[in-house]
Amino acid sequence: MTKLSRRRKNKIRNLVVTSALMAMLLSISTFAWFIGMRTVNVSSFDVEIASTESLLLSLDGEKWSTTVNIAKEILDEVSYENHRNSWGGAGLIPLSTVGEMDPSTSRLKLFEKASLTASPGGYRLLASQVDNSTDYEKDGYVVFDLFIKNHSGNQYIQALNPLDEEAIYLADDSYVDVAAGGVPGTGIENSVRVAFAQIGRVNAKKSTPTEITGISCADDSVVTGICRNAQIWEPNDTAHEMNAIKWYNKSCKVRTGEDVRDPESFGLPCPELSDGVYYPTYAVAEPISSSDNVDVYDGAEYNTYTQTTKLQKFSYFTDTDKLMSGEKRPEFMTLAPNSVTKVRIYIYIEGQDVDNYDLASIGRKITVKFGFTKDRFVPEDIDYDGPSLDEIAPEISLRGENPMTINVGDEYVELGATAIDDIDGDITEKIIISGEVDAETAGTYTVTYTVTDRAGNVAEETRTVNVE
Repeated sequence: MTKLSRRRKNKIRNLVVTSALMAMLLSISTFAWFIGMRTVNVSSFDVEIASTESLLLSLDGEKWSTTVNIAKEILDEVSYENHRNSWGGAGLIPLSTVGEMDPSTSRLKLFEKASLTASPGGYRLLASQVDNSTDYEKDGYVVFDLFIKNHSGNQYIQALNPLDEEAIYLADDSYVDVAAGGVPGTGIENSVRVAFAQIGRVNAKKSTPTEITGISCADDSVVTGICRNAQIWEPNDTAHEMNAIKWYNKSCKVRTGEDVRDPESFGLPCPELSDGVYYPTYAVAEPISSSDNVDVYDGAEYNTYTQTTKLQKFSYFTDTDKLMSGEKRPEFMTLAPNSVTKVRIYIYIEGQDVDNYDLASIGRKITVKFGFTKDRFVPEDIDYDGPSLDEIAPEISLRGENPMTINVGDEYVELGATAIDDIDGDITEKIIISGEVDAETAGTYTVTYTVTDRAGNVAEETRTVNVE
């Protein structure tokens, strides 16, 4: 399978917060309802989160740090009233969503498979809404609240207006992949989705931890309710599992009639899919019953059928968007200055993704890494050659012997040194030599060679000279 490049070669130095969910055993049993219709097991789930130093992170609204560690055990220990942290329960199941929030519960509307039956040109789909309106989240997905404190000036604007907010970008080294020890090639890494739902925000300087954790979609004198549709990231958007494509190419037929059970409603084979090309996801937007006559392939790009309203072509934030450069780089979300925003993060498997496919139960390890940055540009975008990316000191090589031995009365000849920097190249001429050798007096002397590159990285070497 052709893999989408997940990061540029440059290092993003403004990502200074790293929080890791390391090798948490999460038994995940999934039923791929798009095409494969087989059981998939994920045995390990690794996640890293990163941010800039001006975006402090917290799990409880009280302890703020540039480093936040998250794991099932940690989420279990996070205690505040009405928290919604959940590590998937018994496992993950394929879900589908267009990112719509329920203002009454401040939760994401999610839909799960109710039935999947082979049709003459694909598979008839029935879907029900996940009931997450109770005190606890339902099993089947990972969800946790991340509080983000945006340091920016002193003014807090309470009124909700996106034009008053600052752009936040998804770091270009964010990725989802099969972790070490996992088995690639079944499409699950391409079906993972991460949804970022902003619930509300408060004044970062005046709000108490209780007010912060109590943020909901509802407005009051302290909280600015947000409840926008969630921003959903689709990784690996142009990378596809070849067996999933073969299954689609074999089973999908162009739909011309209303009754999804009628062979006369289907005709020629669907246009074939190819690896390396982006295909949209038609996500579930409402509950689907048998009378709705929905086929999983419904959509202009698949079976050409456009009369289904229960499936909607969803515009994800993709890896292609993430890797755009310069002025083309789109914002990922916006945050108000001098605010604390509750962002409810969902990690799930999109059941309507073209790559949600497998033919066997396989132990699998998935790695999810994402980061936030306020910087629109990376250094290459503006041909920047300054010091911020260079943290490697030059290398100094001494000419001649070290240690060096001369006789009393002989002339000491300074042989010098060379210096090479990985960014600046040959900077031998910048070497500063210090220390004196008295060739008329027996003893041990030290000569020091120092060089500094344009980034301010300093290298130093010494030569020992014995006068005998």
